[in-house]
Amino acid sequence: MIKLTRDVDFILRIQEISQQNIADCYQCGRCTAGCPFAEFMDEPPNRIIRYIQLGYKDDVLKAQSPWFCAACLVCETRCPRGVDIPRIMEAVRTLHLRAKEQMIDIDKIDKELLKDAHPLVLMSALYKYSY
Repeated sequence: MIKLTRDVDFILRIQEISQQNIADCYQCGRCTAGCPFAEFMDEPPNRIIRYIQLGYKDDVLKAQSPWFCAACLVCETRCPRGVDIPRIMEAVRTLHLRAKEQMIDIDKIDKELLKDAHPLVLMSALYKYSY
């Protein structure tokens, strides 16, 4: 039997920091479909939101996706419920840093990915990795 643990405190902290109601997202996937950086993410934006809804703190904090979010607001514009996903991604990064989890090591990122990545992804990564 698989035992799932739900971290309700994590959900509440994300909501408090982001000022977003996580339950507003009904997983239509429009955010991911519009995200210019989704192809570079290990978990698409809608899946990160779903993990937060389920309270899967460890899965959310180990994902690299929040660090690739450039806060371009395409996802928020496309969201039929008006969920501000960049604010949620920023909240995830904030909790990640507060927990003093080690960020992604730039040297471990595939060089081919860096060569093909959109310049905004690289600028966003540089800003966020140099905290």
